[in-house]
Amino acid sequence: MVSGSGPQDRNEEILEHKPFWVIADYLTKQGFAVLRYDDRGTAQSKGNFTSATSVELSQDAESALDFLKTNPKINSSKICVAGHSEGAMISVMLAARRKDIHSIALLAGPGIQGGELLLLQQYLINKANGVPEKSNKAMQRYNRKIYDIVLKHKSLEEVRPILEKKVRKTLKKTKESELIGYPSKEALIQESLNNVCNPWMFYFIKYNPKADLEKVNCHVLALNGSKDLQVPPKENLGAMQKYIPKSDKSQVFKELPNLNHLFQECETGNLTEYGTIEQTIQLEVLKIMIDWLKSIQNK
Repeated sequence: MVSGSGPQDRNEEILEHKPFWVIADYLTKQGFAVLRYDDRGTAQSKGNFTSATSVELSQDAESALDFLKTNPKINSSKICVAGHSEGAMISVMLAARRKDIHSIALLAGPGIQGGELLLLQQYLINKANGVPEKSNKAMQRYNRKIYDIVLKHKSLEEVRPILEKKVRKTLKKTKESELIGYPSKEALIQESLNNVCNPWMFYFIKYNPKADLEKVNCHVLALNGSKDLQVPPKENLGAMQKYIPKSDKSQVFKELPNLNHLFQECETGNLTEYGTIEQTIQLEVLKIMIDWLKSIQNK
């Protein structure tokens, strides 16, 4: 199991929920072996998370896959890589370069370019939080310009001074009274820059999963919640269904009603709900995973 973005422990713990623990417990009771691991530099894992991009994180996942294959109790020809959010993206990256992967289970996985996904995510979350449409669209235009600058440059060292010039120009007229939550205008400028000018974000904005999706030739289960504001189903599930080549392998693409990014039953899908919902993951999602895994066991 491969966790989503940000430093995650093996339970993918968020706001007192432990979705990977729940999934692993359910699968294990049904007779499936499950390997979870702490992200590099997190909990009991060593290493530096802040310098890692999705490429390095995919190499970590690949090491976990190779470790599993050394265990005589594991059927090495029937390993499924299951990922949530960025973890689903990494599962696709692995399936594209490893033909010994039997299947992938993609939970709320990206199917469109990182920069486009971020713009869509920002718009929907702002809308859910009551940001006026005019302001929301203005933010979209500004962020698109920022991402376009990133797309045109090959390195962080090259792009940072160009972005800094753009950010300083944009924030030039910002008054001190408007700096809610920031001690100074300079602090706002530096945070704005650091949010984009870090290895993970620089890579993610540029990464387009299309090429990797087109190389997938294993069994695929792809699930998204209909109220997912972080990885909206129409665009992302739609892209996966479009780009993954049709084959005789099992391919299941499902949009599940009234579920958010964590596959909790929800009202709006807004991130503010995650910690207020008692449910960690809808039981139906677990049943779909089990039924699918059982259906492909002998294929």
